[in-house]
Amino acid sequence: MEQIAESELILNSRGALYHLDLLPEELASTIITVGDPERVRTVSKHFDKVELLRQHREFVTHTGYIGNKRISVVSTGIGTDNIDIVFNELDALANIDLATRTIKANPVSLDIIRLGTSGSLQADIPVDSFVVSTHGLGLDNLLPFYVYENTQEEGNLLEAFNTDVALVEGSANPYLVSASEKLAAEFTNGFFKGITVTCPGFYAPQGRVLRGALANPQLIDDLTTFGYDNHRITNFEMETSGIYGMGRVFGHHCLSISAIVANRIAKEFSKDGAAAVERLIDHALRVIAVLP
Repeated sequence: MEQIAESELILNSRGALYHLDLLPEELASTIITVGDPERVRTVSKHFDKVELLRQHREFVTHTGYIGNKRISVVSTGIGTDNIDIVFNELDALANIDLATRTIKANPVSLDIIRLGTSGSLQADIPVDSFVVSTHGLGLDNLLPFYVYENTQEEGNLLEAFNTDVALVEGSANPYLVSASEKLAAEFTNGFFKGITVTCPGFYAPQGRVLRGALANPQLIDDLTTFGYDNHRITNFEMETSGIYGMGRVFGHHCLSISAIVANRIAKEFSKDGAAAVERLIDHALRVIAVLP
């Protein structure tokens, strides 16, 4: 079997993957991703036992247990460019023999759940509520660099979006990937559900105006009013489409859950976003701890 070159699979002095600084045995098969490195400790403080603390750059990993369930928490930083790095290395830890630099014969599927923050695009989804992303709709251009396949439902939904929502020419090549049905089925009570749009920035790409004028001032209205076959866009942020897309590429089960800290329609921001995130973490961990 052909070896992966040193320039492509980069290992550090202890033989760990370059960006995450992890060895395969240091990663659990159930993984929580968070954007903020400080939020890793906010999650792992709920563990009954922490066996690993690792950090390289913005990538922080804690691995431990809730009861008998082994879980890793990994920070990704902001944006799908970082998702590209993290997901390639998570997959490599599970499915590449680092000693021989060869792909393992029997691929392993990881369970990867994002716990993050987001802005609501619907008046009826208030601040401090939670949204499970049924689909990630990417305006960030990551996934077209990879080979992947859409389902018929995804293709129809994406076609409807491209027909109904006018983007600035050259700004994006939209893509859409759905959540893991297996994981989404575990998060029902107390959650809104809908399409999450992933943007390549926080300001103009999300319709915010400070001093720079918007090339597409209709974007938020167009996203809010889009609907197709009982689907609507509920929120937007900066990672979900990359997570779902890379999950599709590598065959992992992925789910994104967001605490809503801003409602862009009501022009409201959470009075205590940290408390909302803490409630989301507590709620999600009770589910994750008993996942099969």
